[in-house]
Amino acid sequence: MALLMIDTETCIGCGACVAACPFGALRMENDKAAVDDKCTACGACLEVCPVEALSLPERGKGEEDIRAYQGVWVWVEQFRGEACSISWEMMGQGRRIADSLGTTLTACVLGHNVEGIAQQAIYYGADRVFLVDDPSLGVYRTAPYAKQLTHLVRQYKPEIFLLGASARGRDLAGAVATEVHTGLTADCTGLDIDPETKLLRQTRPAFGGNIMATIICPNYRPQMATVRHRVFEMPEPDSSRQGQIVKVPPVMTEDQIAAKVVDFIVEEGEVNLADAKIIVSGGRGVRGPEGFKPLRELAEVLGGAVGSSRAAVDAGWIPYAHQVGQTGRTVRPDLYIACGISGAIQHLAGMGTSKIIVAINKDPEAPIFKVANYGIVGDLFQVVPALTEELRKRLRK
Repeated sequence: MALLMIDTETCIGCGACVAACPFGALRMENDKAAVDDKCTACGACLEVCPVEALSLPERGKGEEDIRAYQGVWVWVEQFRGEACSISWEMMGQGRRIADSLGTTLTACVLGHNVEGIAQQAIYYGADRVFLVDDPSLGVYRTAPYAKQLTHLVRQYKPEIFLLGASARGRDLAGAVATEVHTGLTADCTGLDIDPETKLLRQTRPAFGGNIMATIICPNYRPQMATVRHRVFEMPEPDSSRQGQIVKVPPVMTEDQIAAKVVDFIVEEGEVNLADAKIIVSGGRGVRGPEGFKPLRELAEVLGGAVGSSRAAVDAGWIPYAHQVGQTGRTVRPDLYIACGISGAIQHLAGMGTSKIIVAINKDPEAPIFKVANYGIVGDLFQVVPALTEELRKRLRK
């Protein structure tokens, strides 16, 4: 069913709306405008109709309903009773945004035997925590988690809802946004409040990382966004903070949940780039799978992880788990050593927030040098082994 309503008595058949629709959802039928299911309710056609024959009924209820939504929420992801660090990064942003709006910050903790995480959420900035502690929520499954959060959103009406852009966070955010019929901006790299409208400005790379788009959701609530891991710094917990923990009963019982989790199998050698403090990355300049050998040796001496650019992954030189960038992992290490990486904007989107960046490239004009704190112009196959040997001596490894 299309979201757009057309008053055929008023429509003069000028075709302005057809030309304005960016999704091709409008057409002319019998000299009148008609709409199909491709309509996204973007409103572009409303702005050009000279006789106001078009309307979006969902928007008509907007202002009064929107005022009923207050507060900032953050979903605290956990796995096997341990909070995921991405959630504390979201708490830091949630606290900043809540303070900017002069409102409260609420954490949503779902799981089994996770009351300790609820208390941690207060230490990380929450004023209130909704705690849903039940065996049915012990492991993540879309249906019970989405139904629980949807129930809470409809009951308490948050203005803003933030989730980490992890595999679970992306899955859950889409499910909840669909159920409550609101907008969702995925994989944000920036969040801010517009000083005039007080809307959440959600910034993310678009068109393959070639531009940065700032997105707002003026007509629906809550304003929902997922944010990639390591984009923002994790705040320091304050054990003196006080807050309210509200225990909420589950809305689904185990026998109502179709999906059953049999086991989790962790892949051997799994790379955890998101939490790595030191990353040594290789790009097209390593010239093949063997080219990563000196990088691995350097990473081993430094106690770091090995990353890569998309070019190296696409060439089959290294598995995707190592990829840093717009279509890979976002990282925020203390030290990022880029070896043979030119510095395409898609790669910079994933590693640009590293504290110290060292670039090694034989091309002095490589874009990577523009963002690097230190640059070495030279052949990585000479520079990296020499660097490894010197560090091995100094670190006595």
